[in-house]
Amino acid sequence: MERHLTSTTTTWARPAVPIVAAGVAMVAAWAMLAASHTWMPHHLDVTAASLVAATLMWLAMVVAMMTPTVLPWVRTYARLVAPADAPSSAARYTVPFVSGYAAVWTMFSVVMAGLQIALASSGWLSGDHLGTRIGGAVLIGAGVFQFLPIKQACLSHCRNPLSYFLARWKDGPIGGFRLGLAHGGYCLGCCWALMVTGFTMGVMNLAWMAVVTLIVVGEQVLPFGAAFGRTAGAGLVAAGIWLLVI
Repeated sequence: MERHLTSTTTTWARPAVPIVAAGVAMVAAWAMLAASHTWMPHHLDVTAASLVAATLMWLAMVVAMMTPTVLPWVRTYARLVAPADAPSSAARYTVPFVSGYAAVWTMFSVVMAGLQIALASSGWLSGDHLGTRIGGAVLIGAGVFQFLPIKQACLSHCRNPLSYFLARWKDGPIGGFRLGLAHGGYCLGCCWALMVTGFTMGVMNLAWMAVVTLIVVGEQVLPFGAAFGRTAGAGLVAAGIWLLVI
């Protein structure tokens, strides 16, 4: 394994760079979502313009909700890949990894935008949310998913960046992109069901986006994250049942 990978004690000379960049990205994403009524079409038609607008909205949601969870991965990757004699230039070495990660979530955003347009066009969405019965079923499904082995496997991956990098390391920009792509896949596998609950609570419901963000961050960074995620799953199941019986 190359020298820079074995030098795991290398520190990043400018730790504020990723923190500031992440903060700016999140604030911009939340601001974009808060002002969505000024640029999002009131009615989503089956047109390229609607697809672009909806995709941008989903991308903003991804940035707003997922940035806190990917930041530790970016910092860990930068410490491993940056030359020992130039740690301050680590930020530019993370571009391939971030690009791979972003590619996965961009594809997800396109798919979700298409699904939103399809649901709106077919009359399944009332405003920006599903009807009570279908919405309740979505919450129950998302809650049950929190307990499934595939969810737990993806969550275990997302909680251990250093272990994953040391076990699956790939050199060079292409290797970095592939690592980002793989991590993005695991991250998507961990969080997609929580993101889909937006169709029940309101795609543009900022309060619900904040709740989902807290769940995603909590289960990935808290010491008892796995238990936290299952507790959230139980809450989603209970909320879904409540919607079905009211």
